[in-house]
Amino acid sequence: MKLPATTTLLLERQDDVLTIILNRPANRNAMNLTMLEELHALMAAVGKDPSLRAIVMRGAGGHFCAGGDIKDMATARSQDRQSQAEINRRFGRLLEDAARQPQVLITLLEGAVLGGGLGLAAVSDIAICVEDCRFGLPETSLGVTPAQIAPFVVQRIGLTHARRLALTAARFGGKEALRLGLVHYTEVDNAGLESRLSEVLDQVLRCAPAANRHTKALLLATGEQPLQGLLDQAAETFAQAVTGKEAAEGTLAFVQKRKPSWAP
Repeated sequence: MKLPATTTLLLERQDDVLTIILNRPANRNAMNLTMLEELHALMAAVGKDPSLRAIVMRGAGGHFCAGGDIKDMATARSQDRQSQAEINRRFGRLLEDAARQPQVLITLLEGAVLGGGLGLAAVSDIAICVEDCRFGLPETSLGVTPAQIAPFVVQRIGLTHARRLALTAARFGGKEALRLGLVHYTEVDNAGLESRLSEVLDQVLRCAPAANRHTKALLLATGEQPLQGLLDQAAETFAQAVTGKEAAEGTLAFVQKRKPSWAP
């Protein structure tokens, strides 16, 4: 598919992997309304592309994302409450869409990972950071609330840790993020970051594309639907998969001791 034109994002596609680079380095990639809308439109567009199997999201200039753009926040104060609420809710919809993206979403984290940046990390399937990252939820220190981010942070690290971080606006590094379960890997430097990304992408691409999409949907539905209905639905998905082309190819490849056609 043809990727949409963007002004705050750099897009690089290589085979089955799309890299999204948040590109406002002078602002530590703080998210303004343009970036929000471009990310939202991009996620919707690529979500319809079955040939795309993984999305890597990272930031330009040594930072991932320093949260919302304070200048935009100041402008929003001049608007009525309904307009402010609608803008805030748009970011929540972006987090919802990113969490449910059919592709595997990998965040590569450096420098500032604050506010909305931490929210994006929290909804990714796999998060990789360097030790000297600076994570935090600074909203309460600015007199506002992490309104759309908080539920996703609770889902990621649990209520007790989310309460501590949100109610203190405390900053913490990569080792603490790993301990909390916010990230899955912490590397000592950028070389380690790139090496780990390569390893993870290789693992993702060994998995069958449709099987991964269905598995992600099943995992996300856990806890949202009654167990019996979810298992009934999962059984139908399993039966469909077993009789499909991917299972036939995967089984044959195993018997023939070769890689399946989708593997690199």
